[in-house]
Amino acid sequence: MATKRISDEQLIEIIEAAIFVAGKPLTKRHLKETVLSELSVSMTRVNNAIEQIQLHYQTRGIRLVEVGSGYRFQACESLSPWLSQLFQERAPKYSRALLETLSLIAYRQPITRGEIEQVRGVAVGSGIIKSLLEREWVHVVGHKEVPGRPALYATTKQFLDYFSLTGLDNLPDLPKQQQSKIDQLLSDPSVRELSE
Repeated sequence: MATKRISDEQLIEIIEAAIFVAGKPLTKRHLKETVLSELSVSMTRVNNAIEQIQLHYQTRGIRLVEVGSGYRFQACESLSPWLSQLFQERAPKYSRALLETLSLIAYRQPITRGEIEQVRGVAVGSGIIKSLLEREWVHVVGHKEVPGRPALYATTKQFLDYFSLTGLDNLPDLPKQQQSKIDQLLSDPSVRELSE
């Protein structure tokens, strides 16, 4: 049973340091179950400590941000022109086909490869799906109950983390015209599912 008590300042220091050294986003629950497990700390105090850390870093070059799989520190986007010079390798360039496929999965999940092809009007190369799976941005969440039982794809927490989103509700809204066109294409009875 957690019985040790600590001050709010100590709690802030522990949480700040844990998130800083973790190397991956941390959830509040994970913090409570690990670095705070032997301490008598309520979730309200954890929430307050995180808010205080976020306030502290508001005027700094880094921020404490919440992403899909927890909290992490990241540099301010406005500093990227200077910080990019630290990295020798170029940021990967993604093809239009890959981005369109990823967008359809993000906005219409779960979705099959056949449905993606119906909306895009062209075949989805197996390399695109393979690349999205290898990056762990999408995963198979089941199979559609139609002949061939094609895989149903959905996004992952790694997708949310990479794009600094806390959830899919943070995606920008699709223009109504695009949304209705996608709905029309996906409701077309001629959509043919092929086995993967």
